[in-house]
Amino acid sequence: MTTTVRTEAPTRRAASKRLVERIQALLSYALLIAGAIVILAPFVWMISTSLKRKIDVYVFPPEWIPDPIMWSNYPQALTTFPFGLYTLNSVTIVAFVMIGTLLSCSFSSYGFARLKAPGKDFIFIVLLSTLMLPTAVTMVPLFLMFNSFGWIDTFLPLIVPSFFGNAFFIFLMRQFYMGVPRELEDAAKIDGCNAYSTWVRILVPLTMPVVATAAVFTFMWTWNDFMGPLIYLTDESKRTIALGLSYFQGSARSSPELHLLMAATLISIIPCVLLFFFSQKVFVKGIVFTGVKG
Repeated sequence: MTTTVRTEAPTRRAASKRLVERIQALLSYALLIAGAIVILAPFVWMISTSLKRKIDVYVFPPEWIPDPIMWSNYPQALTTFPFGLYTLNSVTIVAFVMIGTLLSCSFSSYGFARLKAPGKDFIFIVLLSTLMLPTAVTMVPLFLMFNSFGWIDTFLPLIVPSFFGNAFFIFLMRQFYMGVPRELEDAAKIDGCNAYSTWVRILVPLTMPVVATAAVFTFMWTWNDFMGPLIYLTDESKRTIALGLSYFQGSARSSPELHLLMAATLISIIPCVLLFFFSQKVFVKGIVFTGVKG
């Protein structure tokens, strides 16, 4: 009898433990599903609105399933304004900004992480302090400076600053570089590599996860940038997709075309969604590694 009681006690504890784990798992899944619904609801509403007629957008209570479904909204949204030209302008700006950001930030972060120089730590602290500087504070001085250069209504104010580094990405890459074993650099020096060769041949290939992370962030920020092109670009032939979308919001002479706005917006976010899905593993790896290094 005593043996039976002793056997049943661990069994009950194991069953209770399994029950608690199942309840915790169910609660976790319930919270995740609720969060996913909250996050996806605006996206689903955007798709629904993009397939409605103009008069159906303001119907109350709102209809989630359009009737009829207006597939013609998509070609109409793309032909109302020269979206092909706007896309080319955005791609041009994004390509040069990504090149400038990755080159300048990777090289600068290598210097902060590996090279020795007097006052290096102080300069790095000053660099990080620029992250606390609001964009609104530098907006007017930058405009006046670029205007004195004659760069207004060109892509240069949007591209050239990227070749001088970004404090956030420099910090991100520096943390990653500090986690790379120094023995690799010592071996490269024995083989005759200088600082530049070591950076190109050893450090850059090893730090591709953080480089990919910076590339994803840079692409998304530049592709969706509205304020920069709005300030510096006045010629319609030089405008970007972000500015083109604002045309559908209407003006004093025309009413908002929300159904076309949602259709054009859905098309414009496709590159960002595809980029994230294709680079998701490398992106997450870069975020995790930079969070534990240094």
